[in-house]
Amino acid sequence: MSDLTLQTTAGNDIVLEDSVFETFGTSFQGDLFHRNSSSFEEVRKIWNGQITRRPGLIARCKGVADVVKAVRFARDHDLLVSVRGGGHAVAGHALSDGGLLIDLSAMNAVRVDPFGRTATVQGGSLWSDVDIEAQHFGLGFTGGIVSHTGVAGLTLGGGIGHLMRKYGLTIDSLLSCDVVTADGEFLVASEHQNPELFWGLRGGGGNFGIVTSFEFRLHEVGPTVLAGMLAYPMAEAPEVLRYFRDFVADAPDEVGIMGNLRLAPALPAIPQELHEQPIVAMVVCYTGDLEEGERVLRPLREFKKPALDIIMPKPYLAHQTMFDAALPHGRHYYWKAWKLPSLSDAIIELVVEHASKITSKWSTVPLFTQGGAVSRIGEDETAYAGRWAAHDINIVAAWEPDDPEPERHISWVREFWSALEPHAAGMYVNFMSDESRQRVAAAYGPEKYARLVALKNRFDPTNFFRLNQNIEPS
Repeated sequence: MSDLTLQTTAGNDIVLEDSVFETFGTSFQGDLFHRNSSSFEEVRKIWNGQITRRPGLIARCKGVADVVKAVRFARDHDLLVSVRGGGHAVAGHALSDGGLLIDLSAMNAVRVDPFGRTATVQGGSLWSDVDIEAQHFGLGFTGGIVSHTGVAGLTLGGGIGHLMRKYGLTIDSLLSCDVVTADGEFLVASEHQNPELFWGLRGGGGNFGIVTSFEFRLHEVGPTVLAGMLAYPMAEAPEVLRYFRDFVADAPDEVGIMGNLRLAPALPAIPQELHEQPIVAMVVCYTGDLEEGERVLRPLREFKKPALDIIMPKPYLAHQTMFDAALPHGRHYYWKAWKLPSLSDAIIELVVEHASKITSKWSTVPLFTQGGAVSRIGEDETAYAGRWAAHDINIVAAWEPDDPEPERHISWVREFWSALEPHAAGMYVNFMSDESRQRVAAAYGPEKYARLVALKNRFDPTNFFRLNQNIEPS
């Protein structure tokens, strides 16, 4: 191999002699991929195909020792560093042009203790890895709604999902984290060890270190849940969303529910006359006694005749993969999001108006519902901001790589997002694209952001971990 060119934190190129690279490779147990590697392009890819940045070197770690070595190697040579867990975030911060990618994707082991009801999850794991192991024992906790989402990224940003009204956010089941710091040191963060860091890791993203392993508390989940979807023509969306608003206001914690506005996909379960027609849907997951769930959901299913009702007893594992095919790897994505209060008639009118202008059959507008256990934990107990919110709305544009007019999809997202701004407050950091420092600060609010900056000053004063929704040290 010719000498390796990498980018520094200052944005300059540095050439590392073969001997330096070879010395690093000798002590590194995982796999190293540089731009001349035959498999580099395949290894480089992340979920959002729109992100085409090409690192100078990918260090796919085998264990904690590799992560430490990669961090110290980067520090020794002042390299720009990115970190990949699942690589599922829309902003694509896992990839830089010319930097060192510390890749945890090979660290995906999950160990479930069914007697102590805990799970130890490595930092490169996906939700499918967790769900399969935990559901073998009828256990689980709040995870993403797409099974190929990464555990680390979702957790560090807070973690919303089907079970959050019953069991809280993902971070509300988090017991401890194994962390490699910006100095290449290993430590544990929990309520009893490094508690301030543990506070920051629960919502502050990847700003404070690389979490190589998480320990979670498990809860009884399924393995059969009452779950599925109700769908209606978009013309009925105002009435449907008003009922949705009133229903969720009094729904028990066992009801996980989200709205969804989109063009109906051409799937076997959906009547052909609805294919690619604008619809509004309610996606439900009742976690509890199935007979009681039938009683609780009956008003929702009967208030108006749906075009489609596929709510039924089903394996929780099946429900967790319900959206996988609709959000595949390699498609191009762009989105923006808001936290919303209870849906006023004015908000509903705007949502329906802009959802009706959707520009792609792949795009979608999920409307997640908080409340329940999420809202009963104090706002200051974790770095996650916005437990007060009734909803998170995510305006998702998606298109195929060969689409000749991607800008029209992006413009739809931005116009939709701007129209909602007067009614919204704050954002969920996991749903943010590339945003300014001011937007990141606003997502947390002044007091919480100041506390996060203080934590950044302590654990990463040089902003070594900067490719994220960045909290800049002072």
